[in-house]
Amino acid sequence: MAVRSPWRFPLVALLLVVDAACTASPSKHAEPQGTPSSSVASSFPAPTTAPPSSPPATTPAPPPSPLPGALATDPVQVSLRTPSGGSFLVHGAYPHVGSRCKHPEQPTLDARYPGTLSIRRAAEGTLDVIVRLPFERYLEGIAEVPSSWPMAALEAQAIAARSYALASTGWSGAPGAALGTPICATASCQVYRGIPVPPDPTIGRWYRAVRRTANRVLLFAGRPADTLYFSTSNGHTYGNDRVFGSAPLPYLRPVPEHDDGASPEAHWRVAIRLRDLTAFLRAGGLWSGRGPISTVARRGSDVVVSGHGTSRSVGESDFRNAVNEWAPCLEPGRFPSASSRGSRLPQAIPSIWFSVAQRHGSVVVTGRGWGHGVGMVQWGAFGKARHGLSASQILARYYGGLQPRRYAEPGLITVVVATGLRSLTLAPSTPGARIEGRRVGIGTLRVVGGGEVVVRPVGARP
Repeated sequence: MAVRSPWRFPLVALLLVVDAACTASPSKHAEPQGTPSSSVASSFPAPTTAPPSSPPATTPAPPPSPLPGALATDPVQVSLRTPSGGSFLVHGAYPHVGSRCKHPEQPTLDARYPGTLSIRRAAEGTLDVIVRLPFERYLEGIAEVPSSWPMAALEAQAIAARSYALASTGWSGAPGAALGTPICATASCQVYRGIPVPPDPTIGRWYRAVRRTANRVLLFAGRPADTLYFSTSNGHTYGNDRVFGSAPLPYLRPVPEHDDGASPEAHWRVAIRLRDLTAFLRAGGLWSGRGPISTVARRGSDVVVSGHGTSRSVGESDFRNAVNEWAPCLEPGRFPSASSRGSRLPQAIPSIWFSVAQRHGSVVVTGRGWGHGVGMVQWGAFGKARHGLSASQILARYYGGLQPRRYAEPGLITVVVATGLRSLTLAPSTPGARIEGRRVGIGTLRVVGGGEVVVRPVGARP
C-alpha cells in the first residue's frame, strides 16, 4: 500500500500516542480485489459502568484508576469514541525489520475512521486497531473502484460489496442487530479504507451509490450470495471450484468477458533480463543452479528454467509470486514496469495468464488481466455501464442471473483495520472524545502497553 499523507484536519480535543514493544513485522497487503478468507476473531469488553455512589451522568464514568495520573487502565485494550458524526485521524508505524531491498520503504498507516476505535495489545506486544461502526458507514469506506466511474458500475460494486460482507461473515441476525463476526480491511476480504485521506473530491458519488442501493443484496437459496469480484479478465471468468477448489456454486460459473478493454491491465508485456530473473528466483528459493538462467519456457501450468546443466519446473503461481516479491525489491527502478498505456502496472507480473518468450538475453512475459478470475469483472462492469446497462443487468451477467433483493442488514459491523503496529497516534475531528466512556479534555494523551494498557496525559507522573 502506498504511504498516504494525513488529511489536514484541525487537531482539536485530543492527541493520543500509543507505544508498544516491537517484535513482529507488518503483514503483506494483498491484491485490491475481493477474495475469500477466514474471518479474524476479535472480542470487545462490556462498557464500563459507574460505581453506585457516582452522580448520574449521560455516559457512565469508569471506576477510579489504581495508577497515579492514569485516565484509564486495561490489561487488554482501550476503546475510544467521538460524538456522532466524528472520526479519528490515525497514523501508525510498524516495527522496523531488516531488508535486502535496495530502497526499503517503512510501511505506515494513514487513515481516517468513523465509529468506535479499540486499540488492542497483541500477545507479542504490538498493537491492533479495530473499528466498530454502522454497516452502511462501513460500505461507504470500501475502496475497490474509483468513485469517478459510471453510476451503474458503482451501484453494482456497492451491491456486490454489501452481499460479500454479509456472506463472508455469515450474517443471519435480526434487522439492526450487531454483526458478531469481524471482517478484515484488506483484499483478503475487501478493501476498507474509511474516509479518504487526503479527501477525494468525487467520493460523494460512491456514497450516493451506497445510499441508492441500501438493503439491496444478491441472494441464493435465501441467503446472501458469495459475490466475489476482481479487476480484469483474460477474456472470460472462471468457476469458483477451479480457482479455489471449493464446491461449485451455480452463480459463479465461467462467463465470457468483452467489455473490460479500458483496463490498463487488459493486455500487458514485461521484459525481464535473464540475469535479473536468476536473482529473483534465487532470492525466492526457486533457483539453486551455480550459474545464471539461460533458457525459460512455458509448459502447461509450469515455467521451466534452465542453465549450466540445471533445469527446474516452477509452478506458474510460484514463478509469478517470486518475481512480484523480489523484482520491485532488488530492481525498484524497473519494476513494476509501465503498462502499454503509460501507467504503472500494479505488480511485476499481474496475473498467471501469461506466455513467455526469449529475446536478446531477456524473457518477455506477455499476458492479460489482473486478479483471481471469479465473479464480477470490475473493469467489465465499467464497460457495461458505459454501454448503457443498469446495475441489476451488470450483476445478472456475472452472477448467474441473480437480481438484487431487499434483505435485512446488521446495525453495526466490526472491522480489523490494522495489526502488528509498533506505535499509533490518533486525533479526533471534534471535541468531546471519550476513553472507556470517560470524557477527556483538550490535551495530549499517551497510551503505554505492558502488563496492562495505561492511558495518561503527557507529563503525568507514572
